[in-house]
Amino acid sequence: MLIDIITIFPEVFKPYLEESILGIAQEKGKVKITLHNLRDYTLDKHRKVDDRPFGGGPGMVMMPEPIFRAVENIVRRASCVVRRASKRRKTQDARHKVRIILLSPQGKTLNQRLVEKLAKYKHLILICGRYEGVDERVRKYLVDDEVSIGDYVLTGGELAAMVLVDALSRLIPGVLGHQDSSRFESFSDNLLEYPQWTRPADFLGMPIPQVLLSGDHKKIEKYRRKESLKITKKKRPDLLKCEEKND
Repeated sequence: MLIDIITIFPEVFKPYLEESILGIAQEKGKVKITLHNLRDYTLDKHRKVDDRPFGGGPGMVMMPEPIFRAVENIVRRASCVVRRASKRRKTQDARHKVRIILLSPQGKTLNQRLVEKLAKYKHLILICGRYEGVDERVRKYLVDDEVSIGDYVLTGGELAAMVLVDALSRLIPGVLGHQDSSRFESFSDNLLEYPQWTRPADFLGMPIPQVLLSGDHKKIEKYRRKESLKITKKKRPDLLKCEEKND
């Protein structure tokens, strides 16, 4: 998977992207994450990317031109790579694989199903908004999706982009240590994850459930399913309602 991130603060990403699972995923070549400084795409000599809103009002708005230029440059470059590869093997044009996403409070709330949908794309371009937001023409004519990580306002879209990249990377085959790691996590089937236990089997008089020591995988699976349902009903009953609607 290719992930391009457009931001005016590329340096804030590096410490997080280079560590843990994301760092390993890039080392393995499972995902390629490229940071783009939006200021590199402005024609203004002062590298300005924002301006006052028409009609007045507080704050500044991110101008459309640098964002359009950045996206067009990324897509054009990706298309060239795919065309070169297609000479050796049949490959679809990159434009049919790319998805342009604006991180925005107005977007769809991020959940596991949306992550799974986006993980099917080979190439994602993430646009991190700032200030009072982006020029409406970016939202209307450029992006394919708007994504929000919750009903609250952040200083910018950088943290939201990190959350999305982290969630996506876990679904890429070969990234996690065990092939079932992402399959049994919370929200994977609209349920919260069952309780996890590790050694020692008895800690300060607090033993783990005996079924986990039985070696009977069918019983263990049944126990875990029952616990997932119980926890979800207690903590997030809304998830069960969503599942019923989908059925």
